[in-house]
Amino acid sequence: MSNRDISRRSFLQGGLVAGVSVTLAPLSSQAMAALMESSVTVPSEQWLSNNGQTRFRNDALSKVCGSKVFARDIRAKDMPGWPQQQGHAMLLKTIKADRIYAGMDLSWLGAELQPDRIVTAADLEKDGIAFPEDHAPDPLLPEGKVPMFIGHPVAILIWNDFECFRQAKAKLKFNDKAIRYGAQVPYYEGDPYGSFRYVRVGGATSADEDEFASLKDSILFPMLKNRRPVWNSQPNLHGNLTERGLFYADRMKQQIDTPPDNWLVFDERYKTPSIEPAAMEPDNGNGWYDPVSKTLHFVVATQCPMEVATETAKMIAPSRFGLAKLNMHPGYTVGYGTKDHNIFVYYAALAALYGAGVPIRLANDRYEQFQSGIKRHGFDIRYQLAVDKNDNSFKVFRAEMALDGGGRINYSASVAAVGASAAQSIYYMPQSDLQATAYPSRGVEAGSVRGYGTLQTMASTEMMVDEIANRLGVDAIELRKKNVLLSGMKNTQGAVPAGGLRMHEILDKASTNEIWKNRDTRKRQFDAQDPDNWYGVGFAICHKDFGTGSEAPMASVEFNAEGHITLRHVGIELGTGMSTSQALVVADFLGTAANEVETGVTEWAELQLITSGNPYLMSQAEQDTVLRNPRWVGKLASASSASNSSFYFSHATREAARVLFNHGLWPVALEIWRQGPYGGQANPYVVRREDAHWVDGKLTANGMEPLPLAMLAKRAHERGLVTGATVHSFNRWSWAESEFTIEGVRERLPLDGLAVKYGDGAPKVKLAQMTSAGFHLLDRQNVAYPPTKLNNAAVTNYTALATLVELKVNKGSGEVKVLNHHTWAECGRVLVPELVNGQIEGGVAMGIGHALLEEMPLYEGGPGEGDWNFNRYRLPLARDVAVWKQTSEILPPLSPSDPSKGIAEVVMIPVAAAIGNAVAHAIGKRVRDLPITSARIKEALNG
Repeated sequence: MSNRDISRRSFLQGGLVAGVSVTLAPLSSQAMAALMESSVTVPSEQWLSNNGQTRFRNDALSKVCGSKVFARDIRAKDMPGWPQQQGHAMLLKTIKADRIYAGMDLSWLGAELQPDRIVTAADLEKDGIAFPEDHAPDPLLPEGKVPMFIGHPVAILIWNDFECFRQAKAKLKFNDKAIRYGAQVPYYEGDPYGSFRYVRVGGATSADEDEFASLKDSILFPMLKNRRPVWNSQPNLHGNLTERGLFYADRMKQQIDTPPDNWLVFDERYKTPSIEPAAMEPDNGNGWYDPVSKTLHFVVATQCPMEVATETAKMIAPSRFGLAKLNMHPGYTVGYGTKDHNIFVYYAALAALYGAGVPIRLANDRYEQFQSGIKRHGFDIRYQLAVDKNDNSFKVFRAEMALDGGGRINYSASVAAVGASAAQSIYYMPQSDLQATAYPSRGVEAGSVRGYGTLQTMASTEMMVDEIANRLGVDAIELRKKNVLLSGMKNTQGAVPAGGLRMHEILDKASTNEIWKNRDTRKRQFDAQDPDNWYGVGFAICHKDFGTGSEAPMASVEFNAEGHITLRHVGIELGTGMSTSQALVVADFLGTAANEVETGVTEWAELQLITSGNPYLMSQAEQDTVLRNPRWVGKLASASSASNSSFYFSHATREAARVLFNHGLWPVALEIWRQGPYGGQANPYVVRREDAHWVDGKLTANGMEPLPLAMLAKRAHERGLVTGATVHSFNRWSWAESEFTIEGVRERLPLDGLAVKYGDGAPKVKLAQMTSAGFHLLDRQNVAYPPTKLNNAAVTNYTALATLVELKVNKGSGEVKVLNHHTWAECGRVLVPELVNGQIEGGVAMGIGHALLEEMPLYEGGPGEGDWNFNRYRLPLARDVAVWKQTSEILPPLSPSDPSKGIAEVVMIPVAAAIGNAVAHAIGKRVRDLPITSARIKEALNG
């Protein structure tokens, strides 16, 4: 998730960035020689059953048969047209952050192992490399400067021969003999990456107008003094927005400091660790720069190919090398968010640039991934919550959060904002004052990682609510029921969440669960039967936002005269099964899944889009001005992140398929039925669009003869109707809408860009209108864009999920053993049940690791020194996650038209808090710092 964007004109129009011709093609279409199949996501005919359900993922055969679908697997010999020689590179890093970097000494490697090329900061400056500003300063540390963080790269070392590379790297690993250190100096200091304050004071009820709220008024931003946020403005009810917000914030603090007798005021701290996301594919890139044609061919693992292409072209174009053409090939990847906005890809592009015509591969091994891969932010949180002891209602919620962002900014500011806006969890807070600041440090860079700040804050909130219930002497689920956010209530930003909220349904189910109802009886029985261990039960619930507040999915759907369906999509497959689910979404309107899926598509010339400005920061006046251009959109394309595929990506896929149905298939279906068995006589049945249904791949409506897709597709092509549609959409917690005229019919669609393709039999006048790739670009009219103030809502789309955990704690060692867990999920319409179940199982395992196992030092002795791997970092194994006993329940959708909701990130949150609550139930003491290790349990017992 992000609060930034590529605020430049699109290279989609004409494929140009800074005068560079940019081509992006999926890896599978280029590395044909390396693939066992012609396309990764052209599945065998057996992947779908007769009823349209999946037998397996559409990329399953490619993966299990060993096809090279991941960028990491590709070598120069796999890429058509590349030289056969494969060079290799590594980053040389300094691991002492309190010493001046005084240069390097590689002489001890010996003459035979010397790199063929060494790239330093001096080279980048001399050669005019314009390294992306978002990852500045000092991508390579110059001599004479203090490192910004432990593990700061100082040079790119390049070898043309693999054996020399392998031997040299083995010698360079686990020591810093190659680095010359100068004088000891203070650690590098920088200003906070971002600081936010969300203040809300509601009316008498949630339905009444707020006295003050971020959405209605403003988010508050502090001044900086001595690299810390300060509030220079004086609280003033009648002052400017900041002064008014501070007035209400100060009033809340006074209420907390001097509460009435009937209030219980909770005031405690929580800490969460820096965590290694442990994606099994480390960061990598492989590139070949052809100095003759000034072309960079680049295979890369990224969640945001559009950003990488744009910034790479801008980085190299003004340099002495020059760049006429960029051919970029994004492969499948896995990253849990860490391959979004990642500096590594630009190091890989530079390695290729300095390869002297030899393809160069820069790829982290696992030690290097621990050393430099993006980490999950550690949080230090102070929570205060006032509760009315008479009716157990929440009154005032205050939070102060500090995030450790490591040595580069990445998305730390955004993570701070998202964490703060999520802190309320599932509860209605009548008054709230939530502050969050992300600070730089000498630790490894932290950024976009699954959970994105919400894991840290909501897990802490859920442990807080459980502890408050214990202090009040009430059932913890009943306390949650009393304060749960219901449909129509406002969040802490003053925004009303979208759709119907169903957390109360989950709470009802959990409260009647036998394990929860009988937890105290079960504990007495277990403790008596197993005197070496304490038994505990814990519950937690949350609802997690999905999307970024600036989503721009694009999709194109076509069918040929035989009914073969092709889907192109902007989304990247991250291993979540996005390509499978999107193929199935097409069936809503075309009766069967797409036969062929192309993901990671970034060439959409048929739409001729442009963009400018930052969608999170632009004013309403700026947006109104740029919207006069019918080609302008708020954002070009979404990265694959923020659990955005099932809802946002499906929107584009579904809208493209809807256009094909309404303007291609439905007209010919009516035509066939009218000309059918009644011989042109009046049809005895009334046939309406809303009566249409696909049954076993055939279209019927109100008792009419079922028509197979192939028959409809053939007729649509003969008639020259719409047989292809490319769409662009934009969402800022609401979809942009426009009017388009299609085949003489004007209709309003939740889109801001549309191009259509006509069938083979279209008249010449229609075909003449077609421009790029055979599409006819339609002009939008009466466009309505989401107002820019909706940015202050921070979030409106949520997925709800809860977890119940049974565990035991060994009385001697303090070791925690998870015995069982059950999950309830509310994720709307499920596209592929097996994929959702997989997300639940994997997410629960990640949450267990966060709660019990995963921890490493932030600074000295930590991963930045380059000697950490899974031999030191403890990930959960099958024995840790109750793999054979775990169960889950997915709430059925309210109706078949329910949207699908993003679920990937939410699963890991409540299990972490449920474990914390279960440990407290087991030992009778609270551990508020994660992970809950044996040492912390013993400390709590002895405290």
